[in-house]
Amino acid sequence: MTAQLRIGVIGAGHFGRFHAQKVAASGRATLAGIHDPDPARAAVIAAEVGTVALPLDALFAAADAVVIAAPAAHHHALTLAALNAGKHVLVEKPIAATLAEADEMAALAAARGLVLQVGHLLRYTAEHEAIRSRMARPVYIECVRIAPFKPRGTDVSVILDLMIHDIDFVLSLVDSPVVSVDAIGAPVASAHEDIANARLRFANGCVATIVASRVSLKAERRMRLFGAEGYLNVDFTARHLSAIGRGPGIPLPQLDGAHLETATWQDNDALAAEHAAFAAAILEGVPVLVDANAGRRALDVALQVTASMLASRQAAIASGLLPG
Repeated sequence: MTAQLRIGVIGAGHFGRFHAQKVAASGRATLAGIHDPDPARAAVIAAEVGTVALPLDALFAAADAVVIAAPAAHHHALTLAALNAGKHVLVEKPIAATLAEADEMAALAAARGLVLQVGHLLRYTAEHEAIRSRMARPVYIECVRIAPFKPRGTDVSVILDLMIHDIDFVLSLVDSPVVSVDAIGAPVASAHEDIANARLRFANGCVATIVASRVSLKAERRMRLFGAEGYLNVDFTARHLSAIGRGPGIPLPQLDGAHLETATWQDNDALAAEHAAFAAAILEGVPVLVDANAGRRALDVALQVTASMLASRQAAIASGLLPG
């Protein structure tokens, strides 16, 4: 199709700038404008991408759809305002601050017949496809995502800042309800938890352990999975995976019938892919890959992790293991 969307961006921060660049470079959309509570900041980003800074009402009037790249606490109010104005919405993760907010957003989008897409970016990556194509039925998953401290993102805990990426990734691999969550974490350099460990158990028997830290001395991202297909070891930094199973690869004499497959991948432009999916959902009615239900499910687990972490911390304080 040759139809052009007019898309506005709400939020001129770190991610808002990237979203504005992708819309400006899109072959299926034009950038209608940028809004931010700081007009000067909005004007700077608008000048970079060849558009204008607009008040919110003016942006709604100029656009068919909006990208909301504001802090999570504002997702609910901004999404409702956009949907009530008749605009399709791509909202950054997490979908909202509470499940009630997420439910209200989803209900309004459905009632208005509008697209509501949530920005869980890993769903659009080459790494996601590399794993899904090799491990469709995991029994155990281990995720590690650690990074040095940066002030950006510390308005929320490491669960909503970093861990939620891997929570959504795991949920996309395991088609089963979460039945229990056990977590622990602590603040180190901010007012919120900066390091956390969570263990999720699913109704189908799968277990996932997820570690996230934003106070480490180095950056590391890796994942290990095993299941009926075999064993998968993934190093996201090196863009490399090793798979041991009954599939293709080099025979392993010490493991009867097993083969070793190694593979690499090239990073794709996941944000551009996310925007292309948003445009296709609006213009062609393509099903939304990461819809409000997926966003709600990730938020639900993230909030369960937060609650379990708080309970674990209170128990540690009560026992004297941690200071009060």
